[in-house]
Amino acid sequence: MTATATEVRAQAPAVRARPSLGARITERLGGGVVRVFLVLVGLFWLVPTIGLLISSLRSPDDMSASGWWTVFTKPSQLTFDSYRKLLENGDITHSLLNTVLITVPATVLVVIIGSLAGYAFAWLEFPGRDWWFLGVVSLLVVPVQVALIPIAELFGKIGLFGSILGVVLFHTGFGLPFAVFLLRNFFAEIPRELLEAARLDGAGELRLFARVVMPLGGPAIASLGIFQFLWVWNDMLVALVFTKSGTQPITVALQTQVRQFGNNIDVLAPGAFISMVIPLAVFFAFQRQFVSGVMAGAVK
Repeated sequence: MTATATEVRAQAPAVRARPSLGARITERLGGGVVRVFLVLVGLFWLVPTIGLLISSLRSPDDMSASGWWTVFTKPSQLTFDSYRKLLENGDITHSLLNTVLITVPATVLVVIIGSLAGYAFAWLEFPGRDWWFLGVVSLLVVPVQVALIPIAELFGKIGLFGSILGVVLFHTGFGLPFAVFLLRNFFAEIPRELLEAARLDGAGELRLFARVVMPLGGPAIASLGIFQFLWVWNDMLVALVFTKSGTQPITVALQTQVRQFGNNIDVLAPGAFISMVIPLAVFFAFQRQFVSGVMAGAVK
């Protein structure tokens, strides 16, 4: 019995189409090319930081005579004298302490209040909840520059202008809308069954928030903390308006040093590097949580 042509074609093994030469080259080299490109981009991004670090380890005479890259041929130029002078500069060290006193409370307050408000908007029932949330989200479009003068006048009347507390309150107020928006959307994705099971076990709202919601929202909270910390630490506009000589953070202090003493690069270079490296250290320390928060938000 002779098989038909249709049966023969059905029984014949499927022949895969051979990819073209260009496709094979792209497949083999694509991964390597992408890695090399990303490494080059990362090195290019780090060049200013490396240059600032090397400049902070050189003497003023060497910095005025040649570029920082000459240290690779003359490593004897490296010295820690600039950092010793920096520690002897009371204005810079005091401003660095002020930066910590401003950044840490402003970050902690935004994380705590934003987490509580995000949970309330996500899972608690109260009159006008959706309208209140829309009102909070609408504050995201308000630029900081619009509120500088009115809030400065308000702080002047109540005695907060020029104080560290005033700067902390300003950063907290403008950081909360984004915090509430981010955490509310993240908390809303928590399965309702999990919260109902905790309530059946006798957990109140505060215990439910502390034992269930906060651990599950760890990646999003870490991402928010990093964003807020970097924004407040690197801020100069708000600090320039709301602080005075005794409460200036490092960004304003360095700007003042440049304006008053244009040639004291031996103090400015290490001060600028310390101001830059601390946010980088915070970011890399919480990099895993930051990536987890971003990916969780993307998947959800």
